[in-house]
Amino acid sequence: MSISVFIRYQIDPFKRALFEHYAQCWLDIIPRCGGNLLGYWMPHEGTNNIAFAVISFISLAEYEAYRTRLRSDAEGSANFKFAEDNRLILAEERTFLRQIELPRAASPELSRGSA
Repeated sequence: MSISVFIRYQIDPFKRALFEHYAQCWLDIIPRCGGNLLGYWMPHEGTNNIAFAVISFISLAEYEAYRTRLRSDAEGSANFKFAEDNRLILAEERTFLRQIELPRAASPELSRGSA
């Protein structure tokens, strides 16, 4: 079973360009430290202060090992400091999700629509 970490950022809307730079730095750091980065998403239309990231891992234990590697990574530490020094992130929420897997064979209940 794999898990994904869904990160919701509340960012300073006047510092979107700085947040985008911060996110771009993670594009190299996260995979190097063991995360399967699905991407970062910036505000485009509508709400101007919410951004997202999604990172997947084989297991929760792999996520914990990744966090340890990330904290000891020089570029990762520098990027955390960049965000803190520039006060880019006003709030951050992490939600751990597991993907619903397709059944191997459709059961009779599914074919009748009684989910």
